[in-house]
Parts: sequence; structure tokens; C-alpha cells
Amino acid sequence: MSDREYWDRHARNYDASLRWVLGRPLPRMLELASAAVRGKLRVLEVAAGTGFVTSAIAQTSDSVVATDYAAAMVEALKQRVKRAGIENVTCEQADIYALPYPAGEFDTVVAANVLNLVPDLPAAIEALRKVTKPSGSLVVPTFCHDETRLSWLASRILAVSGFPGHRRFTMRSLRCALEENGVEVAHAELLSGLIPIGFVAATF
Repeated sequence: MSDREYWDRHARNYDASLRWVLGRPLPRMLELASAAVRGKLRVLEVAAGTGFVTSAIAQTSDSVVATDYAAAMVEALKQRVKRAGIENVTCEQADIYALPYPAGEFDTVVAANVLNLVPDLPAAIEALRKVTKPSGSLVVPTFCHDETRLSWLASRILAVSGFPGHRRFTMRSLRCALEENGVEVAHAELLSGLIPIGFVAATF
């Protein structure tokens, strides 16, 4: 099964798994993400999934283009936005490596819980950089699968189930990976949970 097929197949139960299995760090993550985009005119969200983060960042930014490369995720995203009556979000299907937007189009890019999933991390970061304005911001909350012994074990169990991860971060290695690719970290905070989230706000 390809990565895209996995996410198409799991779109229906994605929210439930986030809330009930991995949900402890999510409220703080949403709070930080919302604060990071506050007042931004044009925000791009990649790997938006079913819109869990989208709903939060739409409340504090002027407009959001929310994307995912899995068709089932985009459909769930559209339904969530419609049900919530959110009017400043546009939902589109797009691949992180081939974003169909002009260079420098966005003030901020939000890429939540996807850096551990992309096969080519430098290429993904460069694609995000291209569509962001000079000195624009990057918000990348990321599950840190190798942060604790418990998260290490939980991650290996997920892998057996077919979860398509390509790397396992700690907070430190996440920060190093960003800095090695020319991203300047402005704020980093570890949010505890079964699999902790490393919240990073940065600039290109």
C-alpha cells in the first residue's frame, strides 16, 4: 500500500485516532498554532488532513488555503469546513512537492505532523520555502516518536500496523533538521503525550 492509499483509507477514522490515542498534546498545539498565525493575511496549510488544525488557525488569520494530497482527506476537510460555516478557508488537493502556487504567495506556511512522513525532507522544506514570502514564517508541530521510551514503543507498534512514517524525531533532532535546511527556529516547545509533539515556529 502506498502512503497516499494509507491516508485515503484512514481518513474516516483519523480524527478519532488523534483525539483518543494521541490527543493529550493537541489542545496546547492548537493554541500555539493559532497564536503563530494571528493577523496573517495569507496562510497555506499543507497536509491538512481532515482539518483538525485548519479550524483553529482559521479563527486567527485572514485567509487559509488548506491542502492535502489524499483525496479522501480533502473531502473530509471540505465537509468539516462546511459544517463549521468557516468562510475564510479554501480546500484544495495538492502535493507538498508540487505546490501549484506562485513564489512568495504566503505569509506563513503551517505543516502540522508531516515532516516525519515525507520521504525527502530537504525537498519538502524547499518547496515550502518557495511559496513563502521572504522572511515568512513556518509553523511545524511534529510528533516526536523517539522522544521517550514510551513514544519509541508506541511508534514501533504503529509501524507494524502500516503507518507510513519515514523518520522518527526527538525535539532536538527536529530542531537540528530544520536548522540544517536553512530554517531559523524562533520558538520551540515540547508538548507531552503518548507521542509528544515538538512545536516549532520558525522563519525562512
